[in-house]
Amino acid sequence: MDKVYLYFLLFLIYSFIGWIMEICVTFYKSKKIINRGFLIGPYCPIYGYASIIMILYLNHYKDNPLTVFLLAVVICTFIEYIISYIMEKLFNARWWDYSNYKFNINGRVCLINAFFFGVLGTFLVYYANPFFENILLKINTNTLNTISLILMILFTTDFIISMYATFKLKSSINKINKDNTEEFKKKFREKIENKILSRRILKAYPKYKNNIIKKIEEYRQKIEKK
Repeated sequence: MDKVYLYFLLFLIYSFIGWIMEICVTFYKSKKIINRGFLIGPYCPIYGYASIIMILYLNHYKDNPLTVFLLAVVICTFIEYIISYIMEKLFNARWWDYSNYKFNINGRVCLINAFFFGVLGTFLVYYANPFFENILLKINTNTLNTISLILMILFTTDFIISMYATFKLKSSINKINKDNTEEFKKKFREKIENKILSRRILKAYPKYKNNIIKKIEEYRQKIEKK
């Protein structure tokens, strides 16, 4: 089996597991199921990226569980911080914020998450990945390669559509007249929340929506002072 296809399938598996975990966490807090993925499909790529990096790197340290745990903490926390920073720069708003958590760094990452990342990373290296990889390697190579290629096309299409929808959302927000708060709220609902993909993104990331409204209100107040 081609290594690229193998790692892509593992990437999707861990992205899906991450998506399930995010749904469980949000359900515990809001008592309703919310698609927390940035993309349309049932996966959170940040979990997939982190998992593949750990698989490729941490297997060299399997003889030392403590080292695996600490490196998992560092890798996952670093990835979460970088993704948060990049998305904020791209879309001018925070998608998640841990400012209310103890021992956080700029609200992008926090200690409690880092600890669980370490636990999950250790479990991944010693148990989860050997299990899933063993299953995949038992399936016919041509079948797996074909399935992987189809899923790769679907994932790429999903990524393009989701990025387009998000940039359209950003563009729509930038076009809204910011001089009147009530007018903003009305236009926000009409131009953004009525669009299926935009509505899904805002529902999945309420912090993003709140930060957008906050930024526009700050801009309006700045205009009024001039």
